[in-house]
Amino acid sequence: MQVVCLDLEGVLVPEIWIAVAERTGIPELRRTTRDEPDYDKLMRGRLEILRRHGLGLATIQKVIGEMQPEPGARDFLDRLRQRYQVFILSDTYYEFAMPLMAQLAMPTLLCHRLETDAQGFVVAYHLRLREQKKAAVHALKGLNFKVVAAGDSYNDTAMLAEAHAGILFRPPRNVIEEFPQFPVVQDYAGLRAAIDAATGRLGDW
Repeated sequence: MQVVCLDLEGVLVPEIWIAVAERTGIPELRRTTRDEPDYDKLMRGRLEILRRHGLGLATIQKVIGEMQPEPGARDFLDRLRQRYQVFILSDTYYEFAMPLMAQLAMPTLLCHRLETDAQGFVVAYHLRLREQKKAAVHALKGLNFKVVAAGDSYNDTAMLAEAHAGILFRPPRNVIEEFPQFPVVQDYAGLRAAIDAATGRLGDW
C-alpha cells in the first residue's frame, strides 16, 4: 500500500496564524511559510509579536476553536483514507491543531510542541526535529513504502523532493516560480487525480 503525506495548513485547514492576525487585528502575524522560507526566523518573530501584544496561548486557542477545515477537506480526506495510508506532516503545534484534527476525524498528525510559562504565555517552541517532514518521508521510504506528498509552502518543498512524487496544492506564485519541478493543482479533485496518477506510475510495494 502506498502512503500519502499531506501538509495541514493551506491544504486541509486555513492558515492558523492568519486567522489569529485577523481576529486580533495584528497584521504582522499574517506572515507565514508562504512568505518566509526560514522557519526559525518566522517563529522567533511570531513569539516576539505575541509578547509585545500580551497574547497568551489561551487567546490563540480560542481563535482556533472557532475555525473549521477548508470546504471539502473532510470529504477529500475520508475518501483518500479509504485507499491510502495518510500522514499529516505539519510545522504547527499540537496545542494548536487538535480541535481541527477532531473535525477531520483524527488523522495521524506529526508536528511540534509549544512551551508556556506559568501565566500561559508562549515562551518557546520545540521542534520534533529539524526538517521533520523530510525526515518522516525518508523513514517511510526506508520501510519500503512508496510515498506521495502534497503541500503548499516553502517548508513543504524538502518533503516533496524527498517523496517519490511531490505535488504543490494552491501554492503562491513565488513558490511556483522557485520550484517549477512540482506539478500544481488548485482543488481537491485535482489533488486526488494527481495522487492517483502518481501512485499508478509508482506501483505498489
